[in-house]
Amino acid sequence: MSKRDELSINQHELTQAWQRTLPDVIQQTDRAEVKADEADPKSVRITIHSAGHQMYSFDFKVTYVDSREIRTTLVDVEKDGKSVDERTDSIQQLVEDYTRHIHECAQALHELTHA
Repeated sequence: MSKRDELSINQHELTQAWQRTLPDVIQQTDRAEVKADEADPKSVRITIHSAGHQMYSFDFKVTYVDSREIRTTLVDVEKDGKSVDERTDSIQQLVEDYTRHIHECAQALHELTHA
């Protein structure tokens, strides 16, 4: 039986890599914050603040299933600091876009995470 493909980077380095790389893959006018998930060493927490008058912020949890695959979970969507219904079409479209950007960032970090 083969050894499981584990993430080979510590959470601090992983968080710093995401902080450096994510701004390059999201819209230039959006802003992202990346923090370590203190409850899970294989996860980071990402908040993306959408540009414009919408004032939305999207909270995601990104967990490494192994060194190559991530699972992205939407945690919350807020507008002006208040939770909103994330099931609307416009918000779902933004969630899909941001999820795609998160996966693009993970791909860009592949050399680092799959050492």
